Amino acid sequence: MENRSIFALDGITGMLIATVLLLSILVFLTVLGLGAQQNNAANFYKIENEKEIKMISTENAAHRVEVK
Repeated sequence: MENRSIFALDGITGMLIATVLLLSILVFLTVLGLGAQQNNAANFYKIENEKEIKMISTENAAHRVEVK
């Protein structure tokens, strides 16, 4: 019986399409990662009241102040 599926891409054609798709996803995620890294590279912060920081506490984020 013949396989008449429209999505049946076998052999080199299917391999090339899969490779191009995976490489395009890789490029897209790399660009997003570089953009996020560049946006946060200039986002400096300073820690205030170091003596009051507890090891496990939800209020530790209050000690971090952005320096802009």
